[in-house]
Amino acid sequence: MRDQAETLRLKMLRQQGELGRAIAVVSGKGGVGKSNFSMNFAATLASKGRKVVIVDMDIGMGNINILIGKNASYSFKDYLEGNKLLDEVMFEGPYGLRYISGGSGMASVLEWSDGMFEQLIHAFEKLQKNFDYIVFDMGAGATNWSLDLLTSIDEIIVISTAEPTSITDAYSMMKYIHGRDMDKQIYILCNRAFSKEEGIETNERLKLTMKRFLDKEITVLGSLPEDTVVRKAVREQVPFSIAYPDALISKTLQLIVARFMEHRVEEVHGHEQSGSKFLSKLRNIFSKGRD
Repeated sequence: MRDQAETLRLKMLRQQGELGRAIAVVSGKGGVGKSNFSMNFAATLASKGRKVVIVDMDIGMGNINILIGKNASYSFKDYLEGNKLLDEVMFEGPYGLRYISGGSGMASVLEWSDGMFEQLIHAFEKLQKNFDYIVFDMGAGATNWSLDLLTSIDEIIVISTAEPTSITDAYSMMKYIHGRDMDKQIYILCNRAFSKEEGIETNERLKLTMKRFLDKEITVLGSLPEDTVVRKAVREQVPFSIAYPDALISKTLQLIVARFMEHRVEEVHGHEQSGSKFLSKLRNIFSKGRD
């Protein structure tokens, strides 16, 4: 009943002008399981009756569609270059989840033009009007344009592992983001933890470091365990949360998603037009950058 009531609330908010929540999933370095988390996070949200779209922002090197064993005839790059409509590059995944592939091939990496930025803004405007959650799977690391985009997005989920280099890179990413927007809502999640204690220690280390050096409070989402079913699911090209719903990692993810949804409901309650900040920030930032 609670899920049905929340779905109805979200529908009413969109009718009143409230827009979907924009979420970016980032990491300081590659190889931490960011895209795998993004897909399973989005699929779990969709399984709860939410309208969800995941956008692969690793343009030219995306792999979101591969994780669910789907062919993407066209990618976000085709839309940005004006060759396809947005609906033509959007495909359906599990639980009604929609996804937009970033495309593949190193030669396909974009050189951004004014026309592409207009296409980008138009796409995000349409997605926010039609979905409850827009999950952006960002490329690893930081570039000037990706930092501009992250400055606009409402919420950031930073993925780390317990490895010292991963922790350092995750902190550097959060420092970059904080430097551009001190009020940004940032979540931290430790992936591939070998024990519950390791996950807690990693998250607390990052949380305390952010507070000590930047006076920034971040929200701990939790940690996902190292689990052999993840590799099996990748080979089978099915999200682990769907292929192995009874696995520890899948059950843990359910708790993390519930925690995230509950936090956002409390956070945005009573605030009108909260989702509209994304588009206005995006326009301001990119217009300044293109002048």
